[in-house]
Amino acid sequence: MSDHHSDMHDIDRNEPTLGPGSPRGAGRSDSPSGHHDAPGEQIRHERRDERRFIRVTPPFRVRFEDGQELTGADVSVSGFAVRTSRPMRPGEHCSASLLLTVGATELIVPVRAECRHATAEGRQHVNGFEITDIDPPHRELLRQVVRSCLTGRQANIESLMEGEDAQTPRKRKAGSSTPQPPSRPPKPRGRYMLLFTAIAILAVVAAATAYRNFMLIEPSFAAVTAPRIDIRAPGPGILEAHDLQAGERVERDQELTSIANSDLESELILSQAALRYNDQLIANLQEHLESAGGGQVSIASSARPESGQAMNFETVSPEIARARIEQFKTARDLESSRITALEARQSSNDIFSPCNCLVAWALSSADGTYVNESERIMTLIRTGEDDVMVEALVHMDDIERIEPNQTAYVALPNASTPIRARVRNVALDIERQPRAGFPSWVRQQQNVASVLLVPEETLPAESVGKPVDVRFTEAPMLGATAEWVWQGVRAVIQLGDRIYRAAIQEEPTQGAG
Repeated sequence: MSDHHSDMHDIDRNEPTLGPGSPRGAGRSDSPSGHHDAPGEQIRHERRDERRFIRVTPPFRVRFEDGQELTGADVSVSGFAVRTSRPMRPGEHCSASLLLTVGATELIVPVRAECRHATAEGRQHVNGFEITDIDPPHRELLRQVVRSCLTGRQANIESLMEGEDAQTPRKRKAGSSTPQPPSRPPKPRGRYMLLFTAIAILAVVAAATAYRNFMLIEPSFAAVTAPRIDIRAPGPGILEAHDLQAGERVERDQELTSIANSDLESELILSQAALRYNDQLIANLQEHLESAGGGQVSIASSARPESGQAMNFETVSPEIARARIEQFKTARDLESSRITALEARQSSNDIFSPCNCLVAWALSSADGTYVNESERIMTLIRTGEDDVMVEALVHMDDIERIEPNQTAYVALPNASTPIRARVRNVALDIERQPRAGFPSWVRQQQNVASVLLVPEETLPAESVGKPVDVRFTEAPMLGATAEWVWQGVRAVIQLGDRIYRAAIQEEPTQGAG
């Protein structure tokens, strides 16, 4: 602390001290002699043995240890004064915090102080305190605030953080007046290089765009397709409940659903009953024929009982009885064959997956949906190797420029790189096997041909039905370069669009908050 005192004494030489006639109660003196000047004198020079610290009046408050806050009158490096309605007792020691307003910030300087005097000014009293204990960093901070006030400008936290001494303008002026060696302006080679690079990139992009749009063959429409399998109802009935939805995968021989045909089940039950009835008739006739001993035998008049009617019996000779047994056996064999056919029809109502496929569409089974025979209940898509392809419709004016194994480039939506593909076949009509993902209304065009493309990369099965951008090229190298440049520019544009949309969505959210 003694170093700070000596530093303060040296710097404050030949500087005026606010006299007792100051309008903010600066008439009090911190000198040991307690000398008071005339009321009309505003500024005087103290003797070197009298001078101590200069008081300033920045806006500040003093908070005491009991929580009481008082308005400060003036402050110096060695003390401060506060205004109260009642005088304080001289010699009283206390702990306080100086709350100094520095710009938009409030600095807190904790000190220990002793009350030296209490002077009445009208209805208020000005109580002077001498700082008895303060940390060196806090003392230096207080000194900076005092010197900022002495220079006539308000202290701010930026100048205090920079360590600038507000009361040394001559040093700053001397430092700024020192001639600096002339500096040569930097040569703008980097800027020219960036400019030429940007121009070259724009030229390449423009050339690639022109070549892609005017030299490459563009189809009228193209989409990702795959072989389609339509599952139809084998017979009329109620569609059993199933949990299959579009987009789910099914394995080969996995049970998909079944059809509940009540008429078929009833007919099967009746045929099984008729079969048992015929077996019983044959067994009874053979027993009666053996027990009759060559006499008359009673037999049933029908080989199948009619519902709601009583069975009639008649008495015949043994020869006729043996002939009727053969008829009953024939009827039994017929019912057995009928049962086999009905069971085959009933088993066909249990529908299983024919392949490892992807469900493209499934009829809802809610509320007991009734289906007719041959009605479509489900559509599957084959997703095996080389099954997912791209079909493009090319105008007849350009079809002569396309041949099998020709190179083409496929760009999926929201993809940043093109996919190389080759032409598999060119036809005026579609393949006999139906394909999924291609709308029927597109095929109604009369002046286009169908071109199937096999991509070199496996396309995801979920992309079936999505339209794609296809370009056929007769010069693979130029076509690949143009396509890669175009896709790169499109990826950059899409990235910028996503960033812009995200920023727009965040701004309304912040405004609403």
